[in-house]
Amino acid sequence: MRRALGPGGALATVLDGFEPRESQQQMAEAVARVVGDGGVLLAEAGTGTGKTLAYLVPAILSGRKVLVSTGTRNLQQQLIDKDIPLLQKALGPFRATCMKGRGNYLCLHRFEQALTDDRPRDDETRVAMALIEHWAPRTQTGDRAELSDLPEELPFWHGIAATTDNCLGSECPRYTDCFVTRMRQEAADADVVIVNHHLLCADAAVRRHTFGAVIPECQVGIVDEAHQLEDVATQYFGVAVSNYRVEQLFTDAAAIRTSPLFVPAQEAEAVARAIERLATASRAFFLDLQTRRPGVRQGGAPEPGATLFDERLRVTGEALAEAAGESGLELLGALSALEEALALLKDAPEDLRALAKRAGEVRDDLRFLLRAEAEEYVYFLELRGRQVALRAAPIDVSHIIRDVLIDRLPSLVLTSATLSIGGSFAYARARLGIGEALEVRVPSEFDYRTQALVYLPRRMPDPRTREYAEAFAAEAERLLTASEGRAFLLFTSYAALRDAHARLSTRLPYPMLVQGTMPRGVLIDQFRKTSNAVLFGTSSFWQGVDVVGEALSCVIIDRIPFASPGDPVVAARIEALQRRGIDAFAGFQVPLAILTLLQGVGRLIRHRQDRGVIALLDPRLQSMGYGRRFLNALPPAPVTRRPEEVVKFFQG
Repeated sequence: MRRALGPGGALATVLDGFEPRESQQQMAEAVARVVGDGGVLLAEAGTGTGKTLAYLVPAILSGRKVLVSTGTRNLQQQLIDKDIPLLQKALGPFRATCMKGRGNYLCLHRFEQALTDDRPRDDETRVAMALIEHWAPRTQTGDRAELSDLPEELPFWHGIAATTDNCLGSECPRYTDCFVTRMRQEAADADVVIVNHHLLCADAAVRRHTFGAVIPECQVGIVDEAHQLEDVATQYFGVAVSNYRVEQLFTDAAAIRTSPLFVPAQEAEAVARAIERLATASRAFFLDLQTRRPGVRQGGAPEPGATLFDERLRVTGEALAEAAGESGLELLGALSALEEALALLKDAPEDLRALAKRAGEVRDDLRFLLRAEAEEYVYFLELRGRQVALRAAPIDVSHIIRDVLIDRLPSLVLTSATLSIGGSFAYARARLGIGEALEVRVPSEFDYRTQALVYLPRRMPDPRTREYAEAFAAEAERLLTASEGRAFLLFTSYAALRDAHARLSTRLPYPMLVQGTMPRGVLIDQFRKTSNAVLFGTSSFWQGVDVVGEALSCVIIDRIPFASPGDPVVAARIEALQRRGIDAFAGFQVPLAILTLLQGVGRLIRHRQDRGVIALLDPRLQSMGYGRRFLNALPPAPVTRRPEEVVKFFQG
């Protein structure tokens, strides 16, 4: 191991400027031990340790089949485009492939159907269809990421993507050309399979109930950015029925019924009536949910702008029955009627049989949600833009993660720059269901004592008061003047972001980039290219963003990133811990906020040459007893409360 990563080793021969790092070798040895002996490794590796190579090298050298899961598709792409080719040169040939969720791949059969559909299309859809029609015969992967001109949010794509809902399996006329089938075969033949947490959890959820899994069996599992795993698992092991899901069902049924594939029969009229009934019932049910709001807010009045969702309301079976009981029963009946009408068709094509199955699945999910009886789930209504969704999320996913991931893989590595708190992995162990495990913490290679300065201002008002917004803007103005822009402003809410931008945009001469005005990736590219830019971002910019060099010289954080107790899932988890006699604030809310804060702070120093200021403006870090836990968790940079020291740092 040390030969590969050490002086004059395999990596040094192919990578210009490669410098052996003791921390990297320490982590690689721990990974090699777990890969060889089996078991679980919790590995916290500070920024700059080279943890990607530290886990890939021993895993690949083991000769076993390796599964790597990343928190983002960006890191997934970096591994397959940069790190894997480098290791193939250094270590010798091996096969690696990248797998994404089925919704990223084109379904050739569905697209051919769409081309014969003469329904009127808007201009955006017509342009997209022309792009896809030109690309489809030429692509080897069918991955929509190859189409850079395709809008990120394109409703038409949902109807032609190779999702489970759309899939006919081996009955599909284009099965032999199927991009998902091809991806699955490449993964079966590969030595290293790279996925993301969304696919990892979606695949595990399917694996629990059906035989539709796409990820092959592997002997070694590596979960990078493991701090994100609980949130992703909560999403995929839940149940949801939305107006979009039901609309897609009856839209697909109507499209297939009028297509050349439909077999005219006496029962065709029953299908038409069932489709019309479903459309009417769906509109009535979701309108009832939207207008009658059968839920309650949690935790009283939130902080100003504290919610990151349009609205999330916790619901009970009784509240749902009162607000939408009649329309809910009618929707259940309409789904059953469509399922029965499709099932009765003689010699029906596979498309219609698949639709009948989908109708039954939606009905079963809706019945589960309307009853709202399972104590291990929290039920809530989510309103986001035009989408109205009824959801159930598991309150505790630790046992699920243990069953579908930890117990399934002989050797498993969970790694992140933020896994421990105060030197302990107890929080991560509890949230992820980890029992016996090897632990390793390797420090960052960066010299925070000279590269960074932490600024904690004096005399800031309580962030829950009206006075805080102006005090924050005034402090940010001073900081941005000293840094000459070149900063991220990270917020816990969109409302606070919008308020700060409105106040600062007229006070400072620097270009300002605001989350929501353009796609995230475009926004980050613009920031890198624009001199003295200031970027305003919320949750998605606290992690997974890598800006090296002087372009990012200051990170300003508005509030401690506590998960809102007004969120139904957070509230249910707090209640579950309290029932067990656990202090939920100290044992859950504070540790989660510490890890989130460390992710935000970690945006600043990404290279040995980087320098900058971390400004934490929430006075609770200094005034509240729990604030010391946050401050003790920060990188070992000097701390100042004097603005003139910040100016001096930037001038130096």
